[in-house]
Amino acid sequence: MKNMKPRKSSVNRSTKETTVSVSVNLDGTGKTTVQTGISFLDHLITAFGKHGMMDLKVNAKSNDKIEHHLIEDTAITIGLAIDKA
Repeated sequence: MKNMKPRKSSVNRSTKETTVSVSVNLDGTGKTTVQTGISFLDHLITAFGKHGMMDLKVNAKSNDKIEHHLIEDTAITIGLAIDKA
């Protein structure tokens, strides 16, 4: 694996509803830092990183206070970061 390109990426996504930034290392150890303001969502993302053995850093902020928008945009941004990595 020494000659393998690192599978890392960062994605920032801003909409009228949310601002989300995600950094991912697919070859990590499961270390996560998550702040979305929704404790259950933080728990799910933390478990996803831990059990998927990927390092995740997620920072998400709602601009309109609608949880659905925050959850949806956070998931989209995580997916984009994983795809990019």
